[in-house]
Amino acid sequence: MTICPVILSGGSGSRLWPLSRELYPKQFLPLAGSSTMLQQTIQRLGGLDGVSAPLIVCNEDHRFLVAEQLRQIGVTPAAILLEPMGRNTAPAIAVAALQALSSGADPLLLVLPADHVIPDSVALQQAILCAAAGAAAGQLVTFGIVPTAPETGYGYIRAQGEGTLLAVQAFVEKPDQETAAAYLASGDYFWNSGMFLFRASRYLEELQNFAPDILTTCTAALAAGSCDRDFFRLDAAIFSSCRSQSIDYAIMEKTGSAVVVPLAAGWNDLGSWSSLWDVANKDATANAVFGDVTVIDSRNSYLYAESRYLAAIGVDDLIVVETADAVLVARRDQAQQVKEIVAELKRNGRSEALLHRKVHRPWGCYEGIDAAERYQVKRITVNPGAALSLQLHHHRAEHWIVVKGTARVICGSEEIVLSENQSTYIPLGTLHRLENPGKIPLEMIEVQSGSYLGEDDIVRIEDQYGR
Repeated sequence: MTICPVILSGGSGSRLWPLSRELYPKQFLPLAGSSTMLQQTIQRLGGLDGVSAPLIVCNEDHRFLVAEQLRQIGVTPAAILLEPMGRNTAPAIAVAALQALSSGADPLLLVLPADHVIPDSVALQQAILCAAAGAAAGQLVTFGIVPTAPETGYGYIRAQGEGTLLAVQAFVEKPDQETAAAYLASGDYFWNSGMFLFRASRYLEELQNFAPDILTTCTAALAAGSCDRDFFRLDAAIFSSCRSQSIDYAIMEKTGSAVVVPLAAGWNDLGSWSSLWDVANKDATANAVFGDVTVIDSRNSYLYAESRYLAAIGVDDLIVVETADAVLVARRDQAQQVKEIVAELKRNGRSEALLHRKVHRPWGCYEGIDAAERYQVKRITVNPGAALSLQLHHHRAEHWIVVKGTARVICGSEEIVLSENQSTYIPLGTLHRLENPGKIPLEMIEVQSGSYLGEDDIVRIEDQYGR
């Protein structure tokens, strides 16, 4: 029986701000190793027999991040399905199941969020094999994490029976401390992991039984969707009308076919800075230290420096995270409240909620260096063989200075090639394009000047990335 991984990569990871931003969330970051969370989710299935190319469901704003990170690990997906807006897990899995069935097969869908840490891949694969027998027989299998502490931040699953496939008795909400301790002592409860295995057709059958409106809307959104290069776009108008609901509420709490496979593999959903501290390597005084950091007389803290030197003296139980444009300082036991900071940034229209100072694009990236009234300076990196769109600006002119590599520049009717320490000028309103014809990254400094310098002052005439 073929197992098709369905990777859900639509989260925003707001509780791991300032590293995780809405347009560059935690699943695209290497938070627990050298590979990103998305890459690790796929890599930990390596060597498991019968696993097909993955189906990825993601927000359309993240499509190029997904494609590039899959390319980096040599994975060609079966499809990358683009959600125009988030509608929770029940619709996301529905469009994946419909897409899987469109090929004429009826595979087992292994639903995996893209932002979990699971150190013991062997235990995970063994649990998947145990679950496959139940899923092939028509059961809807979820993976219950064997609890190691009275955790109040997770939902729980109460199960009954013996062996590896236990009957689900109930899904319960996040408990208080006393209730969580009772759950742990009973041995009948597992943390709800949000991972599942079931036949594609069985999921859709149960969706028809318990949430037929979701199935109808997702079917229509997929049918009216369109291919866009390596992606498939769901119809935005139809999908926006879909009810937002999790698979737990839509199906798993109602079906009579739910079973749970216990999993003890070091699982963590990295839902906060405190959980990231839990899984990090620590020094003799339980500090997790990353970057250029000096620690004196400090304990039990997570200290992260991205772009400058960080010194910590006499601090205990703190989260300190420094990036190029923001610094977070929080007590470790209040790390869940970081999402309130993100909400405040959004209310005030602050860009720090959405973007890092370094902004990734399908052709490379740019990073803001300086800005003031009527000018700003950026460092631009263009990947080998890549090109920006053919474009013009109504409100700004640009000066380009090449500091590394080779640039091919179209400016009006002129085409020139620039090498290191050479520069050119793009007048306001002039049609232009920047390309990297070389084999090494092109690095250049861009100085913009004008009355308006926003990214929305880009009129694209032609773009190889379909933007």
